[in-house]
Amino acid sequence: MTNPAGGLPSRSKRTEVLEKRPVNLDGFVEEWPEVGMVAMDSPYDPEPGVRVENGVIVEMDGRRRADFDFLDQFIADHAIDVAVTERAMAIPAAEIAHMLVDPRVPREEVLAVSRGLTPAKLLEVVKTMNVVEMMMALQKMRARRTPANQAHSTSAQDNPIQVAAEAAEAALRGFRELETTLGVVRYAPLVAIALQVGAQAGKPGVLTQCALEEATELELGMRGITAYAETISVYGTEPVFCDGDDTPWSKAFLASAYASRGIKMRFTSGTGSEVQMGYAESRSMLYLEIRCILVTKGAGVQGLQNGSISCIGVPGAVPAGIRAVLAENLIASTVDLECASGNDQSFSHSDLRRAARLLPQLLPGTDFICSGYSAVPNYDNMFAGSNLDAEDYDDWNVIQRDLQVDGALRHVPEAEILAARNRAARALQAVFAHLGLPPITEEEIDAATYAHGSNELPLRDVLEDLKGAQRVMDGGVTGLDIVKALHAGGFEDIAESLLGVLKQRVSGDLLHTSAILTPELTTLSAINDANDYAGPGTGYRPSGDRWEEMKALRHVVSARDPEREVG
Repeated sequence: MTNPAGGLPSRSKRTEVLEKRPVNLDGFVEEWPEVGMVAMDSPYDPEPGVRVENGVIVEMDGRRRADFDFLDQFIADHAIDVAVTERAMAIPAAEIAHMLVDPRVPREEVLAVSRGLTPAKLLEVVKTMNVVEMMMALQKMRARRTPANQAHSTSAQDNPIQVAAEAAEAALRGFRELETTLGVVRYAPLVAIALQVGAQAGKPGVLTQCALEEATELELGMRGITAYAETISVYGTEPVFCDGDDTPWSKAFLASAYASRGIKMRFTSGTGSEVQMGYAESRSMLYLEIRCILVTKGAGVQGLQNGSISCIGVPGAVPAGIRAVLAENLIASTVDLECASGNDQSFSHSDLRRAARLLPQLLPGTDFICSGYSAVPNYDNMFAGSNLDAEDYDDWNVIQRDLQVDGALRHVPEAEILAARNRAARALQAVFAHLGLPPITEEEIDAATYAHGSNELPLRDVLEDLKGAQRVMDGGVTGLDIVKALHAGGFEDIAESLLGVLKQRVSGDLLHTSAILTPELTTLSAINDANDYAGPGTGYRPSGDRWEEMKALRHVVSARDPEREVG
């Protein structure tokens, strides 16, 4: 096609090809600092500063105590160490950044400074750092030495048999925490039980949660039908907090309710939530997220799910937004919180962008590299889809092998997967029968064993399932009842694993920062597996049996006999 005046074409073929690339289906927007549409460098962010009188912070980041909002007050009174804050704040931001990056500066020395820093000072520090420097710092600052991973196990039909099978496969593939949620909230008891049973059928010691409104989620935890919680959201401005009928104090009280029963829990926050909800107060997304991080610290909670999470489309649309997401992960680790570093909700049509979003957490390692890798196809993911899903397992495992980095997953031969999925479905069948819940048929078990997603499963009688779910709640069913049901049904090993998880609740060991359970049902945390990275040749790196496991993938052939696969 030529222009009307003749001569050169009106549009190049190159441009036409580029316009059809998936990345151009993504949304991008220019910065608008006045409404908070800026990642981490707003002219309206406050200048760092602090003043202490008689052991009380009376001025912080340019605001006098009389003018504090409730986040300022909570952070000043509970998140900042008054004894060190003036000394820590006097250290130049670039010098603190050097401490973060330099492997010769011990993590404990950085923590001694970070506990005295205000939100504006933490922002100033990370603004001096590029992405590679942040990754170097994150490698040192994560709490637990050994990285781990968390997955979503959900069903578009809220089908408990599918959830059990998917949980078994996810556990077998290496996930140490599994999370589910519902389309129909009243299905929660059945799906939470299914997740719990399926997880233990795959690998002992996997922790599970059911993300719901807070009262039901807490009740399921108290009953021992879940082992941890993380969907307790905190926000960076007072109007957004109040919009959720909450304050930092009410969230801290809720956290203590979980802790009182030995239930592991994290708060959730993420860059972009305040601008998405219309109350950013002209601050940058990252500044407001740092306030969330310090509220979490002040509440005494062991960890934080952050990395923009369900708001990732907002920072993903502005310049340096993904850099800001990495910065929030680093700051969470720098103030000694467990960090479940996002990589969950889908945000891009581009496979290249999806990988670029992942690598800053995968390469240095975090406590949980994903706080929601979708263990199901994305059409089944009830958390609005994920950056990675069940169709990406092989890609993930190859990246681990290519770079010799441990993303905490493993390749599993198909026969093992099918056996685990089938056994999980049969164990759930036995539990449902023992508890008098709607029966699970052989047809459903076979379908769940071989299915890719809910489209291949028979439809359940939803009304009968909901009646059964209500009986679970009305009958006071607990985790011990599920243990008894598994034992009565002939699944003694799964019963023993679930009982072991419940025993950990009594010990309180799951309340340690970055706590997970090993398949041997021992706690691994920042206490007994502290990050010891101190430069080349130190810290965690895949070796020995783990490295041999990572090498053995699907379609790897013998060097001596190319006709034979060794994976």
